[in-house]
Parts: sequence; C-alpha cells; structure tokens
Amino acid sequence: MSQVDAGAVGHNSGALEPMGEAVWERWTKKRVFVRALEGTYGELVRELFTQPRVYPTRDHKWHGGPGHYGKKIINPQAVKVAQSIETHIEVFSPGGYGQKHGHMNSAVFFVLKGNGYDVHDGVRWDWGPGDALIVENSCVHQHFSTEEDDECITLVMKAKPLFLFMHMLFQKVVDFPPKVATAKQAVYTPPAEL
Repeated sequence: MSQVDAGAVGHNSGALEPMGEAVWERWTKKRVFVRALEGTYGELVRELFTQPRVYPTRDHKWHGGPGHYGKKIINPQAVKVAQSIETHIEVFSPGGYGQKHGHMNSAVFFVLKGNGYDVHDGVRWDWGPGDALIVENSCVHQHFSTEEDDECITLVMKAKPLFLFMHMLFQKVVDFPPKVATAKQAVYTPPAEL
C-alpha cells in the first residue's frame, strides 16, 4: 500500500496532503536541508576554517506560541560548518505542550530547565532538569510541560539533514498544538537571554 493511499495506516498516511493550518514558520517556509558541496577540496576546507564556531542563541527570533516556542540555531541552511546535524531550543510556557508528530530521524532532548513528560507511541516518559531524552526513529511522540507557574527549556539535537539526504523524509503532524492561550500563557514571554 502506498504511503499516500486513502486507507494508509500510520503517522505517514496522507503525508503529501496539506497539513492544515500551520502555526510554526518551519512548517510552511522553504528550507535548505542539505547544501550542495561545490568547488575544490581546498576551497571547501579554507571556507570551513573561516566560519564562526560560536552562535549566540539570543541573535535568533522565537517562533510559535502560546504554549510552545522554538528557535533554530544550527542547521545546513544557516551555518556552513554543520551539514549533518540540526539543533534548536524549545521552550514550553506554563502548562504548554507541542504537536503530536512523528518523523524518521531520532532526536536527543537535553532538559535544561523544568519538568514534564513525553508520550512515545502511547508510553509516558517523565523528565526533569539534566535529563537526556531519546526520541527513537519513527516514533509518534509529544512533549508536555508539567510546570504550572514556570517554563521548561530543552536543547534538541538531531541528524535530520542526513535522514532527508538518504530520502528518509516522511514526517507528519498528527495533532497541532493549541492556538488559544491559558491565562498564564497569555502573559508569558520566552527568555530574551536565550
């Protein structure tokens, strides 16, 4: 059965259909997932050595809301020294949670602040500050904050560009995050220092 058949099962069924109403820019904006490697080896090496190695997160804008915000920091579109990894920071406002979704690539979440839990293929996994959370390949998952009065902050790293390069690109949002803020989320602002 094709992944786009009307009766297809799994999180990739209907993967080529419009996703509905997008909340995050990354769901609709054209992106570069793997850059072309062009030129001579010497030119590529020289260019690599001239690239910055520190990328202040505060130079990037927060996207999303009201319960879940994020900013892309390192990816092939923005940084020439990174071709195989993608990193971003996610912030969950009080009681916030993200979209329920699945993708081919695995991901590692480092919890920098706050407590919460994930649901991976129907199984709950609690997490807190200092924990590393693994989202395995092809897992349908969702992240939830259990903080009622504070934020949760996570650093996410994944080899998504490599998976896309290998044509392992199926990804789908199963449930979008809420667009209506709670009273605490309505007055929340993501940290400016990140």
